Amino acid sequence: MRFLIAGFGSIGRRHLRNLRACGQNDLVLLRSNHSTLPTDEIGDIPVETEINKAMAHHPDGVIIANPTAFHLDVAIPAAKAGCSILMEKPITDQIEKIGELESALKAGNGKLLMGFQFRFHPGLIKIKELMQTGAIGRPLSFQACWSEYLPDWHPWEDYRKSYSARKDLGGGVALTLCHPFDYVRWLFGEVDFIWGYNGKISDLELSVDDVAEVGVKMENNLVGSIHLDYFRRFVRNDLEITGTQGVLHWNNSDACVTLQNAVYPESVIIPPAEPFERNQLFLEEMKHFIAVTKREVEPSCTLQDGLITEQLINAVKRSWNEKRIIDFKKEQNLG
Repeated sequence: MRFLIAGFGSIGRRHLRNLRACGQNDLVLLRSNHSTLPTDEIGDIPVETEINKAMAHHPDGVIIANPTAFHLDVAIPAAKAGCSILMEKPITDQIEKIGELESALKAGNGKLLMGFQFRFHPGLIKIKELMQTGAIGRPLSFQACWSEYLPDWHPWEDYRKSYSARKDLGGGVALTLCHPFDYVRWLFGEVDFIWGYNGKISDLELSVDDVAEVGVKMENNLVGSIHLDYFRRFVRNDLEITGTQGVLHWNNSDACVTLQNAVYPESVIIPPAEPFERNQLFLEEMKHFIAVTKREVEPSCTLQDGLITEQLINAVKRSWNEKRIIDFKKEQNLG
């Protein structure tokens, strides 16, 4: 099969390496040539700068890894051509245009996998398993946090010029760090009500939001919070769940899960089966995407999942602007 990668920033390079690790070497790149990364490892790969020329290579699968603002410029032509698509989150910063992508996918009969790789995290998979087996009884509440200092993300570039920091490229903390919005639904079900704050409060030189503080009530009456920010100097990325019989805690950095309940009051630390390395998430995601492209499996995370994530983010913004709790289930059905 042939794969087209749109974008050669850090995530595009990661996907390229993982495709090769999976034995896929028939590759094409679509890029603007604005990336600051070295190009020595792509010397043998055809490079195009225009989407029509890139699509002329007739790829089977297309990986959307360019800045958010340009996602649909690649995704819609690829969908019309019937390609399978791996779409990095978020879909777009222009949610009103997602309908065009839906129509293109229908016309081309292609498949789309959203790039929410935390669904492949061994720690979160273990959390889901433990909840399903009743390890903490009935889940009642959760707190999800992703807090990380933006200037430390890519030391080789000026953070102020990165897409994460620029409104014109579709940046901002709520869009860029939106994974918890997805894995919360994957773990706990659908959102009933949502409220919160989304804005800029730090001294970072940004034109976008650098913090989101969100509260939700799920359809099953579980309540929780999601905190995202760009300014914490020491990374925190974790999830804690409180149930009727105990507590579960997941830490992204080492993939360990901690269980404390009536049977194990002293806490039990459950490490992953193998030493955890971050690329494991992306590699498992890529294996799944290759299977999707071969039409062996259906996408485990769909365009609809990506759309709901963006609707949740927009609901948080409306909640703050309008100073009200959003009846998400009702407004989503109306929309």
